[in-house]
Amino acid sequence: MAGLHAAERSSLLLRRTSWYRSALEIKGPRFMVKIKFIEHSGQEHDVETNPGASVMIAAVSNGVPGIDADCGGACSCATCHVYVDQEWLEKTGEINPTEEAMLSLSTDRKDNSRLSCQIQVTEDLDGLVVTMPEFQF
Repeated sequence: MAGLHAAERSSLLLRRTSWYRSALEIKGPRFMVKIKFIEHSGQEHDVETNPGASVMIAAVSNGVPGIDADCGGACSCATCHVYVDQEWLEKTGEINPTEEAMLSLSTDRKDNSRLSCQIQVTEDLDGLVVTMPEFQF
């Protein structure tokens, strides 16, 4: 989204957010997973999402700033980079080779770095806490 004017970027994000929200809608009762996103500044965003979504979709569909998801979840841009709290790291699954390659390009990579598009939301992740790197703002 680099190079877009603020109004164009805002319009694009609004359309993308609406699409992700509609993609997540499920009929009937369901268990909602709570995820806390923390901006580099410390600002917190608590969201709820359905199991089966990705952490990236949870962020985008709830308007969390700092998760641009330019590639739409294809694991090809790293604009959904997050730091997973240590207590949750094991529960988020293994890093696949494609995700590893994308993360290796990041100068802000840490041991707990993940691409949120590659973390599948399950009921076991209820209460997950992730922090966004400074460069995404």
